Amino acid sequence: MSLNIVIMAGLIVTLLTGVPVLIQILKNHPKGLIILFFAEMWERFSYYGMRGILIFFLTQHFLFDDAMASSTYGSYTSLVYLLPLIGGIMADRYIGTRKAIAFGAVLLVAGHGMMAFEGRPATETLTYAGAQYEVVSEGRGAARDVGIMIDGERYGFTPAEGGGLALTDLPAGASLPPVLAEGSYTLEQTRDQNGVNVFYLAISLIIMGVGFLKPNISTIVGQLYPQGDPRRDSGFTLYYYGINLGAFWAAVLCGLLGQTVGWWAGFGLAGVGMLAGLIVFVLGKPLLQGNGEPPNPELIKRPVFGPINREWLIYIAAILGVGIVWFMVQRNALVGWVLGISTVLSLAAIIWVIAGVCKTWVERQRMMLALVLIFGAVVFFTLFEQAGTSLNLFADRNVDLTITPVAMQFLGLTVGTPAQLAAAGITPSGFWIDATITAAQVQSFNAGFILIFAPIFAAMWAFLASKKMDPNPTMKFGLGLVQVGLGFLVVVWAAGSGMVDSAFQMPLIMLAMLYMLHTTGELFLSPVGLSEITKLSLPSVVSFMMAVWFLASSIAQFVGGQIAGLMGTETVGGQVLDPQGALATSLDGFGKLGWWGVGIGVAFILISFLIKGWSHGANDAGNHPGPTVTDRGQEDGNVARPGASTPA
Repeated sequence: MSLNIVIMAGLIVTLLTGVPVLIQILKNHPKGLIILFFAEMWERFSYYGMRGILIFFLTQHFLFDDAMASSTYGSYTSLVYLLPLIGGIMADRYIGTRKAIAFGAVLLVAGHGMMAFEGRPATETLTYAGAQYEVVSEGRGAARDVGIMIDGERYGFTPAEGGGLALTDLPAGASLPPVLAEGSYTLEQTRDQNGVNVFYLAISLIIMGVGFLKPNISTIVGQLYPQGDPRRDSGFTLYYYGINLGAFWAAVLCGLLGQTVGWWAGFGLAGVGMLAGLIVFVLGKPLLQGNGEPPNPELIKRPVFGPINREWLIYIAAILGVGIVWFMVQRNALVGWVLGISTVLSLAAIIWVIAGVCKTWVERQRMMLALVLIFGAVVFFTLFEQAGTSLNLFADRNVDLTITPVAMQFLGLTVGTPAQLAAAGITPSGFWIDATITAAQVQSFNAGFILIFAPIFAAMWAFLASKKMDPNPTMKFGLGLVQVGLGFLVVVWAAGSGMVDSAFQMPLIMLAMLYMLHTTGELFLSPVGLSEITKLSLPSVVSFMMAVWFLASSIAQFVGGQIAGLMGTETVGGQVLDPQGALATSLDGFGKLGWWGVGIGVAFILISFLIKGWSHGANDAGNHPGPTVTDRGQEDGNVARPGASTPA
């Protein structure tokens, strides 16, 4: 019997950090918090579980090339971060947050359930001189094996010098030459169109479901506490722990099952997690103390079209809207145009507000500072969100994912991968630790570091504030940008220092260092972001500025997908053709991203000394509106009326 080493480490981290959190919730906070804690934990489990293996599913099951897979991923995540604006407004003005959350959860369960339907794997055919040869593949991730059927036999391949394909151990007289020059052959994929359509419908349901659930659940967290309740700050901190706990275990478990058992297992477990969240939320309704109900119950019950009342009209419109999302998510260029037009219109509106609506220089400077921070967030999350695309593929192709160098004995237990045990001639007779880690499980590093570092950072900010040394928001943004850039440069430096083996793979520890720097950068920037927007914006345009923040994050997701596509490399049967070339392409892209991050971060640090007065006391204790819970820079509060969940 074996236990995966990542699961074991996760259990230790969870016990050490989670037990004190659970005790605090049960002892010192409203009982409704435990319901919201677990509901949101399972929702984040489902989202990050699906997200962690999505790029591998696209490249290895559907055989999308890197550019198409990255743009599809970008369209999906871009819309995921854009739709919450609509869900927040619908909840605030009509159906209330509780109904919006439940409806969103139902859509999410349906979407994740559909993701468990894989359809037939795509097939690939190589055509040379008019003849066709089947590309055969089996396995996922590091265990994937791809070959080409020639004259009834299967042969491997390597990159040819000068480009093209070199076939290994091909006998003389075979129907193909041993080297296929670049451009002399074509590769064509055939996909199960039903499977593709189900996939797009599934992610469309997830997009719409997140739109209704994400902006509303923490609004109820705020409503559990009376105005001025001193427990509110710690309540949101504990709730934020649940968000990251869900993200952590999603990567650990869904990542393991998706790449070792089957895509259906990883996606299916994500769906089970969302179903658990829905059940917890529905059964826990009495503990919510009547919070989250519609602002005007009579209004939503009033018939609008025949027997259809306003509440059901919203649900029907949302379901029909899934069709629009389904159409858009397949057309990356259309998503780009929508975001581009929205950006231009939003900037024009902000300029008009600054020039015409603001009455004082103080108001204008606060709005300009908000605009600066929004730009910083776009840059940060464009780099940060490479995690799900280029960094995931890099982990799969160019990182040595072994944790232990050889099989060993530790505290009386056998530790190693099955291959290491076989090489050492060890046949474990009892319990042993499997040191295997999949590329998708590496996604757990960010959330794991959050669980470890968040309390440390909270104490650090409190200490600095007590000494009146707390950095201004622009400085924090600059430091966060520098760290996300340095994360990429650490990997580039490692490659330049000879830390790449003969298989063109670098040690896992260097990727862990990247994620640690990205996480510390996130803790500098993410908890600050939208809180500043709500404080700096004119009261009359706060909702609009919050929408712009969501738009900015959506743009970052889209641009991040485009950048990841540019770092793509040629694949055959979902397996990279040239690992050396893939490494060089990734390092070139990471170097550029790293220096851009550091450069813009330094620029933010420098201008922070010039514009630190633009907040005009918005961050003073007496003007601070309270904590804002964020999830990767996103507000989990009420996007239509932030004041409803954030006391002054």
